Amino acid sequence: MNVLKRNAVIVAALYAVTTPLLAQTSLDSLQRLPEVVVTERYGDREIRSSAPMRILLRKSIRNLNALQLSDVVKHFPGVTVKDFGGIGGLKAVSVRSLGASHTAVNYNGFTINDIQTGQIDIGRFALDNVDMISLNSGQSDNIFQPARLFASASVLNIQSAAPQVGPGKKVNGRASLKAGSFGMFNPAVSTNLKLNEKLSASLSGEWLSANGEYPYILHYGEAGRDSSSVEKRENTDVKNLRLEGALFANFSDKSSGNLRTYYYQSERGLPGATILYNTSGFSKQRLRDNTFFTQAHYLNNLSGRWALQANAKYNHGYVYYLDPEFLNAEGKLENRYRQNEFYGSVSALFRALENLSFSASTDVVMNNMSANLPDFAYPTRYTSLSSLAAKYVSDRLLATASLLYTQTSEHIRSGTAADNRHRLSPYSSLTFQPFEAIDFRLRAFYKNIFRLPTFNDLYYSRVGKRDLKPEDTHQFNIGFTYSTSAGERLPLLTMTTDAYFNKINNKIVAYPNRNIFEWSMMNFGSVVICGVDIALESAFALSSKVKLLAGSSFTFQDSRNKSNPGSPAYNHQLPYTPRFSGSGRAVVETPWLNAAYTLLWSGTRYTSAQNMPENRLSGYADHGISLSKSVEIKHNRIGLSVEALNLGNKNYEIVRNFPMPGRSFRGTISINF
Repeated sequence: MNVLKRNAVIVAALYAVTTPLLAQTSLDSLQRLPEVVVTERYGDREIRSSAPMRILLRKSIRNLNALQLSDVVKHFPGVTVKDFGGIGGLKAVSVRSLGASHTAVNYNGFTINDIQTGQIDIGRFALDNVDMISLNSGQSDNIFQPARLFASASVLNIQSAAPQVGPGKKVNGRASLKAGSFGMFNPAVSTNLKLNEKLSASLSGEWLSANGEYPYILHYGEAGRDSSSVEKRENTDVKNLRLEGALFANFSDKSSGNLRTYYYQSERGLPGATILYNTSGFSKQRLRDNTFFTQAHYLNNLSGRWALQANAKYNHGYVYYLDPEFLNAEGKLENRYRQNEFYGSVSALFRALENLSFSASTDVVMNNMSANLPDFAYPTRYTSLSSLAAKYVSDRLLATASLLYTQTSEHIRSGTAADNRHRLSPYSSLTFQPFEAIDFRLRAFYKNIFRLPTFNDLYYSRVGKRDLKPEDTHQFNIGFTYSTSAGERLPLLTMTTDAYFNKINNKIVAYPNRNIFEWSMMNFGSVVICGVDIALESAFALSSKVKLLAGSSFTFQDSRNKSNPGSPAYNHQLPYTPRFSGSGRAVVETPWLNAAYTLLWSGTRYTSAQNMPENRLSGYADHGISLSKSVEIKHNRIGLSVEALNLGNKNYEIVRNFPMPGRSFRGTISINF
């Protein structure tokens, strides 16, 4: 039985007992939103959403055998993570085959941007201080948000834990130490402070290091038929530091604000692709990057009808790349890149009727970049985004619509800058419950959005092309959601199914120019994507003290190159996009011990535009288990957990010639004080 069939059977079995790990409690919680005040379980947000939305809360995240954000995102349907292997390997996320540049990463209400590459390495985000992770395809039903959050095909949201200090206490926090295979060492600490009745603060820090020298099997031909050798990955070390502080203020019953400062630095080796007969010392490139930002948010519910919010942010990024064996006069290559972003936003919400709201938002952004490259353009981009949105919501109907206007102005020190752009981007969505007694809902959305060429696309020496057009995407989605319960034994069962059609025009790709060694960026035709995402979740009460929680997802994606009918790659599946993929997870909760199982699997992929046998990359399955226990000692909660990852000990490849680690182990001890 091949990998695809075997793991499809496992996922099918999990479908029978699926559960929303995000809805780990049946207790309702009051969610105070600027638009309305509703009482709901977190799981209801996924079911009621007019566009596909996935949510995982802190407890669910800890059951996923996950170290980094990228480990969690792999469990969302429709998501492809391009993973170059190991803790320090670069990781970029693409949703529904649209590409990583079409996925916005929203950290505590602010978009994280990389104007140089357009892609965010989500491997930088650790999970120790994360309270919630969600993924919106299209956009959120929340219309009271900055215009920038309307400007992407999908949004990955990361929400940190807010300070919560119990009655009679001024300070609490959490400290943890995680260690594991390949030299992994990961201490973390977070503290919450109650300064007075109106002010609170949080501080957190984390260190992560590993040598990453895991063994792998190098095959010198077809696996199982030709010779092979056991090698060890080199230049795979990583050292990461994250420091973060936030101040929260409740100015009055109607107004609040917060100020957050974040610093991240990383130094890592870039191991490079595996090479036959050259496995020692062939890769010595190094990468060092630093990110600093500070952001401020203010919210004022002016009256029962009006609300106002304002945001401001400054971001600085630095990247240093070293190749000590580059063949030039200096005998090495050192590149330094710096980028700055200044951002401001104002949004207003008007509640016209009990069920009808309108919003308007205006954002302004200034980005610039410098580098130590000869004849560098030193580009600056000014961007203005303005949005108008409307939302109607009742017990059985929810509809939203928005219109985004984007305008850009490009400037460089010398030469001709790229064209200025202006564009209107519409969006509409609808969900409807046809039967009052059954929580079954139909939903659909349409979105037209574009992405601007990055500074690398436009201005990188000998590669960038300044007349590039923006990529233009059309997204169509239709689906249904269903939720039910069957008494105490089956308190919750949910299912979401969505079929989608995406089309990308003017796709930006790197293409050979005069020879194989000279490439340039160009707009290259179109891509058509058809797919289906299915997610099932459920909870079972096996007894009064034992619960079984399980969830699974399945994705089908047919992503075709429709650029040039005369090309050998015409109508072929896009590189690194499996037609079939899925995930499964199950958790048994008892008063004595919690046990969790996770599965990630992927079908066959192709490594280049032409789907030939020599470009085929085999499917894979990754199984993991964990055991955890927590006890309370003198008002402090002590937690212990052990994890076994990649139980099959397979060095599968997500990217060709970048093998993933085999079987590994992690242990964690934590204390909540």
